[in-house]
Amino acid sequence: MRVTVDRERCVGAGQCALNAPEVFDQDEDGIVTLLVREPEEADADGARAAGDLCPSGSITVHED
Repeated sequence: MRVTVDRERCVGAGQCALNAPEVFDQDEDGIVTLLVREPEEADADGARAAGDLCPSGSITVHED
């Protein structure tokens, strides 16, 4: 699994950081920050949930 983000599309909803705090964070403006490009297996479900719940579609989970 690999995760990419489009910071330009991010609206700062925070679902990413809530669902996968080991993978995502937000900067001082609330914009998504990717902490880990290839999440550990323990964080995979949270990363998938973040991608599914992101209202702007700025998170893409690539199942390699």
